[in-house]
Amino acid sequence: MRSLLLDTVAWDLCQDTAGNIAVASNPYAMAQDAATAIRTWQGDVYYDTRAGIPYRDQILGQQVPLSLVRSYLETEALTVPGVVQARAFFTRFEGRHLSGQVQITDRAGAVSAASF
Repeated sequence: MRSLLLDTVAWDLCQDTAGNIAVASNPYAMAQDAATAIRTWQGDVYYDTRAGIPYRDQILGQQVPLSLVRSYLETEALTVPGVVQARAFFTRFEGRHLSGQVQITDRAGAVSAASF
């Protein structure tokens, strides 16, 4: 599996050394796709409004336990083809900013991680 490589800070396309759009390969491509799925708000994917995390309806503006948020994140990461296990780790939770890392395991048993 291949995916367009995203800059880890801006979460935007980046270039390779030749000036072309950079491409990521497995296992990192799967981890990056899982992190992208975690960043997706439910209802924002035009072709499948069920995809994504229900941030607006069930998380933001409410005091929900981090274990529930972790469950949503890991469940969404498992929607990426080839991912058989996902674990979310939080590295920062200040005010309204939550960041962390998702670690995924693919069918071959390879473990990879990407930040969200």
